[in-house]
Amino acid sequence: MASSLRELRERRRSVSTTKKITRAMELIAASRIIKAQQAARSAMPYTRALTHAVSALATHARVDHPLLEDRQPARRSAMLLITGDRGLAGAYSTNVIKAAEQLHATLVKEEGQECVQYITGTKGVSYFDFRQRHVEQSWTGFSDAPLYSNAKDISDVLIERFLRPFEEGGVDQIHVVSTRFVSMLTQQAVAVRLLPLVVEDSEEAPVNGEVIPFYTFEPNAAMVLDQLLPMYVANRIYTALLQSSASELASRQRAMKSATDNAQDLIERLTREANQARQAEITQEISEIVGGAAALSESAGNE
Repeated sequence: MASSLRELRERRRSVSTTKKITRAMELIAASRIIKAQQAARSAMPYTRALTHAVSALATHARVDHPLLEDRQPARRSAMLLITGDRGLAGAYSTNVIKAAEQLHATLVKEEGQECVQYITGTKGVSYFDFRQRHVEQSWTGFSDAPLYSNAKDISDVLIERFLRPFEEGGVDQIHVVSTRFVSMLTQQAVAVRLLPLVVEDSEEAPVNGEVIPFYTFEPNAAMVLDQLLPMYVANRIYTALLQSSASELASRQRAMKSATDNAQDLIERLTREANQARQAEITQEISEIVGGAAALSESAGNE
């Protein structure tokens, strides 16, 4: 009984330590997600302005550009998978990897394309390494707080691969699989085609009274397009990284809160079991004392 009581107390102490760790991680994720959401919101005005400019140029200038060329049929595609660098985030990385596998199956099995894989995040790299699947290039170390320079490095690699001739390893399409932040409770794994660009219609209705500006392109539309399109691609990737960062932190906060609540429930159960074991131990000791006293009393009476 003493051994059982000691084991229960040690286990309760261990669970209490775990609870402190998960609670700390929950608070850290809660503090970081505010910054991640602010970063995503801060990038939106620039994103909208750049999208409007590219849309107006592509719609009205009628300029041919390699990044706008839709090559049919597509023979080879590249896929950028955005995952997290760390675990303990629930099903965040698992969900986006599943979406990537579904897209891979569509491209390879249904459309008969080759698929070239690019990855950000240690979890995605580990997933492909474990299955001994080739990864063309990977980037890690910034999933919690991505910078525009990270997105620019990735976009430069993808654009170069897209502009490369097919015979030299070029690709006809580039897809991005990431996680879209909807709310603190909802994050969606999404797959979008990045290249060739599909820009929004510049004649869309204004949002919240917003006035769509009229653009004049100097020195000419073709040169402006050469500058804007790479910026547009980098911005799309940066937006996906920011959305994924906020999603990862939200998922981690939920996972750590659930772990903390489960630890508290386990502590309460272990406390009840320890109390019951202690009460049983006390009862047994009292019974032994009473039995010994009765035996001594009977022995004294017989004498």
